[in-house]
Amino acid sequence: MGTVSAAVDGIVALFSLIMAVAPPLFDSQIVLPRRLYLAPLVGIHQWFIAEFDHYLVADPPPFFIGLVWLDLAFLWPVCVANLYGIIARRPWSATTSLMAGVYMITYLSAILGEMLISGKATPRLLQLYVPFAVFAVTAVLRGLCSCSAPLTAAMSLAPSAQKKMV
Repeated sequence: MGTVSAAVDGIVALFSLIMAVAPPLFDSQIVLPRRLYLAPLVGIHQWFIAEFDHYLVADPPPFFIGLVWLDLAFLWPVCVANLYGIIARRPWSATTSLMAGVYMITYLSAILGEMLISGKATPRLLQLYVPFAVFAVTAVLRGLCSCSAPLTAAMSLAPSAQKKMV
């Protein structure tokens, strides 16, 4: 069980790291003026659009701009906290994992729904989002399983602790 827990922590930490770095450096280029960014970052952003034919990033519709603002305002700080919580083994990291996972599921539902219904998405673009879906489900499961373990342990200790005191 420890190996599975460590693997899940590793997956969630890796994607939390990605989400702690990508939104301020790349996603924010969708909503902020490009002149604020170094040329190499703008070049990587342009390469990403061309490589994956990401039509939502190339010409963002209003709903996508709103999702990017939510990424910057909500998901980015949660992922930074989550990364710290996992590395420092803080018990509250289960809550931040749950928050990040539920947000990603909601985010991906909107994005993938638009991509699938519009028919504009290439298979390569859809495959880009598969790891993020895996992360979202893994983060939710980590949050749910980690939250129930301490509660179960506390419940099992409570009756015996009361007996010893009496």
